[in-house]
Amino acid sequence: MSTPREAFDRLRQQWFLADSATPDEDLFTEDVVVEMPFAAPGRPTRIEGRAAFVAFARAGRAALPVRFDRCDITAAHRTADPDVIVVEYELGGTVTTTGATAAAPFVGVLRVRDGRIAHWREYQHTLAIAQALAPA
Repeated sequence: MSTPREAFDRLRQQWFLADSATPDEDLFTEDVVVEMPFAAPGRPTRIEGRAAFVAFARAGRAALPVRFDRCDITAAHRTADPDVIVVEYELGGTVTTTGATAAAPFVGVLRVRDGRIAHWREYQHTLAIAQALAPA
């Protein structure tokens, strides 16, 4: 069984599989809930169910012209609940259409159940992401 930190580390590894637009379904429970409270306008703020999330992630990854080069964990906080972790991290990458490099900070709150992510709430710096993807 995976700890919340081990589950996050497995998730991080998936971000760097350039030839895979699909997250490993085994990382998530069947009834996973993924929330993005600060999602950009027009983007969903909540996705329920593994199939729905995998479809969303597949489409999003295919449309995102970014190669992730790094994911630096700046802090990982255990909580009173052993199944929950709060992770502060920065994703850095290269915009494949321009060659520009950029980074954006994130905060993720993950709950695991039976070694799989059951709930993932991600707070994204959407302005930094939009600026990174803007044409030069």
